[in-house]
Amino acid sequence: MSRRGGVAIGLWLVVLLACLWVVLRTHFTADLSAFLPRSPTQEQQLLIDQIRSGIASRLILIGIEGGEQAARARVSRELAARLRADAQFLHIANGEPLGLERDAQVLLENRYLLSPAMDADRFTVAGLRQGIAENIESLAAADGLFSKTLLPRDPTGEFARLLAAMGSGQRPQTLAGAWSSRDGRRALLLARTRADGADTDGQSKAVTAIRAAFAAVSEPGMTSALTGPGPFSVTARATIRRDVLTLSGVGSLIIVGLLLLVYRSPMALLLGLLPVLSGALAAVAVVSLGFGMVHGLTLGFGTALIGEAVDYSTYLLIQSERTHGTTSNTQSDWNAAFWPTIRIGVLTSIIGFASLLFSSFPGLSQLGLFAITGLTTAALVTRFVLPTLLPRGLRVRDVSASGRRLQVWVAWAGRLRGPVLVLFAAACVVLLMRHDDLWNRELAALNPVSGADQALDLAMRSDLGAPDVRYLVVVTAADREAALATSEAVASVLHRLQAADLIAGFESPATYLPSQAVQRRRQASLPPDAELRQRFSAATAELPLRPERFEPFFADVAKARVQASLRPEDLQGTSLAEGVDALLMQSEGRWSALLPLRVAAGQRLDARDLRPALAQPGLEGVYFIDLKGAGDDLYEGYLREAIALSLAGLAAIFGLLLVATRSPVRVLRIAAPLVAAVAVTIAGLVLAGQQLTILHLVGMLLVVAVGSNYALFFDQGAVAGGMAPRVLASLVLAVGTTVAGFGILAFSSVPVLNAVGCTVGPGAVLALVFSAILTRRP
Repeated sequence: MSRRGGVAIGLWLVVLLACLWVVLRTHFTADLSAFLPRSPTQEQQLLIDQIRSGIASRLILIGIEGGEQAARARVSRELAARLRADAQFLHIANGEPLGLERDAQVLLENRYLLSPAMDADRFTVAGLRQGIAENIESLAAADGLFSKTLLPRDPTGEFARLLAAMGSGQRPQTLAGAWSSRDGRRALLLARTRADGADTDGQSKAVTAIRAAFAAVSEPGMTSALTGPGPFSVTARATIRRDVLTLSGVGSLIIVGLLLLVYRSPMALLLGLLPVLSGALAAVAVVSLGFGMVHGLTLGFGTALIGEAVDYSTYLLIQSERTHGTTSNTQSDWNAAFWPTIRIGVLTSIIGFASLLFSSFPGLSQLGLFAITGLTTAALVTRFVLPTLLPRGLRVRDVSASGRRLQVWVAWAGRLRGPVLVLFAAACVVLLMRHDDLWNRELAALNPVSGADQALDLAMRSDLGAPDVRYLVVVTAADREAALATSEAVASVLHRLQAADLIAGFESPATYLPSQAVQRRRQASLPPDAELRQRFSAATAELPLRPERFEPFFADVAKARVQASLRPEDLQGTSLAEGVDALLMQSEGRWSALLPLRVAAGQRLDARDLRPALAQPGLEGVYFIDLKGAGDDLYEGYLREAIALSLAGLAAIFGLLLVATRSPVRVLRIAAPLVAAVAVTIAGLVLAGQQLTILHLVGMLLVVAVGSNYALFFDQGAVAGGMAPRVLASLVLAVGTTVAGFGILAFSSVPVLNAVGCTVGPGAVLALVFSAILTRRP
């Protein structure tokens, strides 16, 4: 072993141990919210807050199917009882009339503080007359029996009005005492978890608890269905783990099988994998240090990089003359003949992936850092460590015969230049014709949830009347009272928009807990007892009512005039408290009030209609958010940025090739097969019905990175007067391992992995074939 080789091995071992130490402490995650912006704008931060901990993120929709209707209702009640006793859940609803007595007590005793009808005119003579008349009119309705018993205590009907307001939202139908779907075939429950939506571990425990409780109370033939952000994130994490482990395992086995088939030497196989393993270990460690965690998708993508990283050792083992025993000049000959070409290929890959480092999308920058670190490490180990480790007597299978047959095909392949150019032109025509809908600009394109699960969630959400929570007005303030007061000011704006049919309705935390100022103002509108009695007599002079029967009313008003204002703790145990908890929250020292907007079916809200109406003095810190629109805008911004960065990376690659070759013509010959391969691959995907996402773009970069090695070898062969059989054979083996590594991802059900696999698999093969066809003949 030379002194230089000993130093290289020593450094390599030290780096490996350091990387291993970091990897053992690395946090791996499959939470897709980890890919959200690191430095968000104010609106993006509100969007992130809703995704991670908003009211919709913590809802789990539960469906019970199978069995008779009465049995499903019984299971629903028993399941709800078990979950209510579980501290993991803040609220369980299934249509049972639980807590209504407490709700009624709080509403009745505090009706003059809660009723939005209470203003300075409400208890004037005219106001009393109108209120009493409207209440008496409601007594004729079917539900007026309850109000009739309360007439002496609540002649203006404030309690009935509050009850009606509390139940104004869409409610599911109730069968046998439990909520049911519209077709009556599925019992329904709604659970709100204590864990945030982004807390996948907490959501996983909640899902497990629901399934365990269902298993304990269900009958044979019954099944449960869970939907919502929590169950979906749990399923997505499991799917990502399964696909990464399964597909990367299968791909690795195929690669190992291919290498063993060609090398016919377990020792050569083991040594040939050292650069790859070193690269993977270093990449995980560096990403962990740079981002504080490693995402499962990055790991899946990185594992597929084995297909490219293993090429370097393949070139060394096959292209060097080891078949007939090692000579002292073997390594130096290979270094002089092939390493410069491989070095340029590695640099083109690094430059291509370096463009991703500048992306504000953490997912892309993480992939870029992983790829750069992994490929650089694999190349350096191949160049400086592996030659020292190779035994002098190591022999690999002579592939010269296969290479010579490939030489014949390559010599003939030049006749296919015309068809390739026609194919490239046709691909360009397809891409131009489909330019408008080439890219999928919706964040949902990356959604790993299956279409069937999304359809089930939509159906259950519709049956339950659960909030879609797409449109939100968010109020931010320094304290709770300021948030409630601003919510009340916003509500007056929203009432005008509702009157103009721009929105169908809205919710507000101030409905359940008015601000202290509003409560005091409502109290101040209550007249003293003597004056109230006088006004009441005047208001009922022409009505068949005897004032002496309304002593309970006078007593309640007198009590309300001096009662303390409502506080959050006074609402404990009521649905009002749940409304406050869901819509009013504190985070990092500030308070946020959420006002979800309802729109008519099929209607969309335009921010241009909402934002001007909310841009009024006194409404500072008020934002309108279209959660879906904001998510799509965020993703589209990422996409535009990634396209620009990729084009910049492509220009840098061409610049590098120009510096290395000092010949624009050679650069054109090297780039031509890569451009053609990318164009034909993308056109094929488009014709197959796929819309491109940001991960297809990553796949295109990979095709350029991998294909540049093939094009460079063919260019070098043209300059040298022909390619050696061993080199041709090594390129075919290299493309085989690349397809095995990346192409296997095309079978993934995770869209981001599938996009990379569908692009890189065929793209790498076409890059090799087109390089052979378009190369300059000696």
